[in-house]
Amino acid sequence: MNKIRYSKEWNLENLFQEGSKSSQLHNHIKQLEIKVLELEDELNSFNNLLEVNDSLRVESITKNIADIRINLSQINSFITCLLAQNSKEQNAITLRGNTSSINARFESALKKFQSLILNISQDLWEDILETKALNNYKFILNEWRKKAEMLLSEEEERLVSDLMFDGYHAWGQFYNSLLGSIKVKIQIEEEHKDLSVGQTINLRSHPNEDVRKTAHNALEDIWKEKEELFAQILNSIAGFRLQMYKNRGLDNVLIEPLIENRMKEETLNAMWKAVGKFKKPFINYLNKKAKMNGDKKMHSYNFWAPIGKSNKKIDYEDAVNFILEHFSHFGNELENFTRLAFDNGWIEAEDRPNKSAVAFCAGFPLSGESRVLITYGERITSVLTLAHELGHAFHNYAMKPVDGMNRQYPLSIAETASTFSEQIILDAALEVAKSPEEKLFILDEKIKRSVMNFMNIHSRFLFEKKFYEERKTGFVSSTRLNKLMQEAFDEAYEGSFDNTSLHSWVWTPHYYITRSPFYNFPYTFGYLFSLSLYAKSKEKGKEFEKDYIELLRDSGSMSTEDLVMKHLKEDITSEDFWEKGIKLCVNDVEEFINLTSS
Repeated sequence: MNKIRYSKEWNLENLFQEGSKSSQLHNHIKQLEIKVLELEDELNSFNNLLEVNDSLRVESITKNIADIRINLSQINSFITCLLAQNSKEQNAITLRGNTSSINARFESALKKFQSLILNISQDLWEDILETKALNNYKFILNEWRKKAEMLLSEEEERLVSDLMFDGYHAWGQFYNSLLGSIKVKIQIEEEHKDLSVGQTINLRSHPNEDVRKTAHNALEDIWKEKEELFAQILNSIAGFRLQMYKNRGLDNVLIEPLIENRMKEETLNAMWKAVGKFKKPFINYLNKKAKMNGDKKMHSYNFWAPIGKSNKKIDYEDAVNFILEHFSHFGNELENFTRLAFDNGWIEAEDRPNKSAVAFCAGFPLSGESRVLITYGERITSVLTLAHELGHAFHNYAMKPVDGMNRQYPLSIAETASTFSEQIILDAALEVAKSPEEKLFILDEKIKRSVMNFMNIHSRFLFEKKFYEERKTGFVSSTRLNKLMQEAFDEAYEGSFDNTSLHSWVWTPHYYITRSPFYNFPYTFGYLFSLSLYAKSKEKGKEFEKDYIELLRDSGSMSTEDLVMKHLKEDITSEDFWEKGIKLCVNDVEEFINLTSS
């Protein structure tokens, strides 16, 4: 019997031994409480700055904030991983509650500091930012000062922070726990099974249409049964967020996500306008696939269906070796890092119940590690998901030498790194395809990602915008949410999709992420930006890895517009930039149509 080279279970013990019962973890939490208390004392004694030399006091506070943030991230990621591997672990649930108060106090302290630096005169502020002590933090400090313009009074902000962690964020955590606890009773080829949501979703790429349809209907039945509960969760999250916006005088629900993504609204508008111009080729693709399947329109449960005869099962060991081999063709750093991740047990890939339904990557900045969770399903979709999450982990790895203050990068760039890694594996699979049938199979998988980013993600964006506008006037019922979802699908897919999952608003976890509103457009941004980067990598070969890592390291200390201008010399507020990437995807569709026609 062959020895298993790569474990499917991650190792959390080397982070904190004994998991949620770890005395080391509890001591770490106590030390963190002390650090937050010391920061509060330091801020209470902070007076208005009068001269440039006072920049040293700002530097001291800034470094303390960065240190607390890194330690908090370490603990929060660990608890997230504990609950993801078992949503019912009581000790982890208790820990989540215990750390909520620390998170709330830290958020209050950070907002207080932002308000304090806003009180510094503009001339003095510009002078102290040019000092050696603060020059490296210029971008983030200016960003904090700008955010302070939207803050309430210190007392009101403290109350908001308390409510956020005890109520607002708790709704998001409850959603994850609820989704992880659901069991789907399903009959597959005369065998009755109890599957997790993640396992059932994996069946969307099963070669048998009856299995795909059965899984789709089983999930829809569950969502229908629980839609009132999920509607309550979603409305509660949106209601709290809208009240915060109202108190801060914000009417545009996109202001917060744009600030968090360090992106101008004209950039977002240019991207969606470019996408809207090129929907027809992808509608042709969907219609062609539907026709090949004997249907007039693409059924949603057939979208991820494999095409042709190349739907072989991919053993986990083979998947890992394939990823390692082709990451090595891109660059040594990416290969060595990925090998490190697999050799040290950073990946949780086992296909079993009680796991989170959502694949993710969690960063551990204090120890310089990451953890990746997926439910591996022995198909190309799982291989690509694994590569995607490893891209997030590599981004974390690239940021290790960066100052702690400048490590936080926006989601739009995070999804660039993940999609870039996915693109490497897709391209490699196309190159090694041994027959026209196998090439068609991989090309189909590639185009699916274009459809997801140009149509499905667009539907999420449209749904969320409409939902938030209606939520301003009151509770949005589950029936109305289903209607809004259907309208968003009809607009984004231009009527080319049938049997849509009206309950996509239930099982799409991004709607329930309390820390990241409108977590949809970053995927399309990252997808198209990664295509530009990938084109550069094909031009320069392995030399490009150095440039790529430098771009990732800059991602925490400048706007997305400045980042792209610095590294690609491109203006992303122009539709022309986005059209270049979309046209590459249109070429894939044309090749697909030609191959299937012949």
